[in-house]
Amino acid sequence: MKNIYTNSDYIAQNYSWHVEDSLWKAGQIQKIINKNNLHEIAFCEVGCGAGEILVQLSKILPKNSTFCGYDISTDLMTFWKERENQNINFFNRDILEINDVYYDILLCMDVVEHIPDYIGFLKNIKEKGKYKIFNIPLEIFALKALFPNKFVGSRMKYGHLHYFNKAIFLATLEDLNYEILDFFYAPGAIDLASVTKSISLFSKLLKIPRILLSTLSKEFTAISIGGYSLMILSK
Repeated sequence: MKNIYTNSDYIAQNYSWHVEDSLWKAGQIQKIINKNNLHEIAFCEVGCGAGEILVQLSKILPKNSTFCGYDISTDLMTFWKERENQNINFFNRDILEINDVYYDILLCMDVVEHIPDYIGFLKNIKEKGKYKIFNIPLEIFALKALFPNKFVGSRMKYGHLHYFNKAIFLATLEDLNYEILDFFYAPGAIDLASVTKSISLFSKLLKIPRILLSTLSKEFTAISIGGYSLMILSK
């Protein structure tokens, strides 16, 4: 599955590389940073895709902040040429193969579910930064379990190899001795239902029920009909 990012299969099915989601994701990052009163300025996104999240962060975080992104796909270089500047740099490399890098804040936005050995990835990425911010799609929920082909579709189109709920992923971090500082449910499938080009009809039809049920409980919504990812701040 790793080859889909290097042989152009992924960009053939996701031609925008999810640029349209970037403003929303940058907002979630800013939210968890502000909530925890962080003032660190050196940011690195692992699996940065088109790099638009970093561009959006550069507009809303302190002007002295620096940003870099790592990704293994050569298809992204065209995107990077439009976005690179003196504060934003991109590297077509696997950050785990580099020994002498360390950043204030590492960003892993919708990355872990794509990695075959995600346990090994989480072990090794831990030493690359002081803080780690994860966004994890919560794809294990009751309604989706009734339509198992939805998991296969996510695997084929987006390269998702692993599926999580809140309990599973937080337990994984704890097993690997991460210190979990904060987390919250982020309503990506709700907020982006009319924005994301690749969102399924299944998810669009669930927007209103998810909004209504979320007024009662975000957690119950996440485990019953979905629509949320988990934003996590850890050390």
